[in-house]
Amino acid sequence: MNQIQSLLNDCLIKTKHVEHAAIIKLKDETVWTSTPGFNLQPQHALLLSSAFFKNLLHIRREGLYFKEQHYKCVRADECSIYLKNEDRGLIAVKTDSYILVATYSEGMYPSVCVEAVEKLANYFRDKEN
Repeated sequence: MNQIQSLLNDCLIKTKHVEHAAIIKLKDETVWTSTPGFNLQPQHALLLSSAFFKNLLHIRREGLYFKEQHYKCVRADECSIYLKNEDRGLIAVKTDSYILVATYSEGMYPSVCVEAVEKLANYFRDKEN
């Protein structure tokens, strides 16, 4: 496990309210790393990147189809997108260089997932400046 995967594990997975996580590099819209079992394909990275830069209004209105599931939008702004699907959810938070992606499932608290992802994004923002 590399240092960035360890960071995802320590800051997100160990909360027990994040099922899977990944980091997408905005520079080339590729998956930098992900937690074991979270197979984020290149088209998923492009989809999330375009959600922030091209389709934010559409996401608010229509939600997002991600990994064969339709998610309804809870929040979408220039830095964060929160989506839910029945008992599952997807959180995406953008920094200047990355998009942090996390999922939660039944029995997990969405608020804890959001807080953990936002805190990790703030850590990356501090490092970028």
